[in-house]
Amino acid sequence: MALKRTSRRGSRGSRSKRRPSGNAPEPITPVIFRVWPKSEGGGVIALFPTHPGTNESYTCSSYEHVGQHGSADCHGLIRRTRLAKPQEYASLKRELEGAPYHYRFKVYARVTRAMDDERRATGRR
Repeated sequence: MALKRTSRRGSRGSRSKRRPSGNAPEPITPVIFRVWPKSEGGGVIALFPTHPGTNESYTCSSYEHVGQHGSADCHGLIRRTRLAKPQEYASLKRELEGAPYHYRFKVYARVTRAMDDERRATGRR
């Protein structure tokens, strides 16, 4: 009995399952915009609750106009700041959605357990 040999191309599936091209849109990134107290400058900070800031599980990535990218104690910073209003964070959001970052955001008011879990899992890789 002879074995039927299949081509390598046929075993990988159709062409439609290829990876998206380099022009694919960026994934949606959860973001929380907060405002520092006036005593600490009153600036707006963007927190990325699903992106690890350092190897410490409680930190997330952050971004400000001044200082730019950094890490932050996500929950600690939320306790020290207040939620930013859309008109307050519009400029920072526009900056991050433009070149060279090209973020696509879903704005949240608080960190969820799922966001914490995703950040911790990403940090362990």
